[in-house]
Amino acid sequence: MTIETVLNISGQALMTILFIIGPPLAAAMAVGLFVAIMQAATQIQETSLTFVPKMAAAGIALLFTARWSINHLMSFMHAMIGQFEVLGK
Repeated sequence: MTIETVLNISGQALMTILFIIGPPLAAAMAVGLFVAIMQAATQIQETSLTFVPKMAAAGIALLFTARWSINHLMSFMHAMIGQFEVLGK
């Protein structure tokens, strides 16, 4: 196993993590920004007002992107298993 192979596998793993975590994180950040603007406008500073909508947005984003995320993760795992077969010989 060469250093290029390790770097390639690590890069693919990081990109897969970013693709899977990206949609829920983006949804939570967008809702958090909206709630923060609303809190600044109304001067209501309640911590549960920021936490609950962000968690709901992340959950909804996970529901809508679950099939895509699982397919992406499965294709990554198939590629890794294929590389292990080649590297084992």
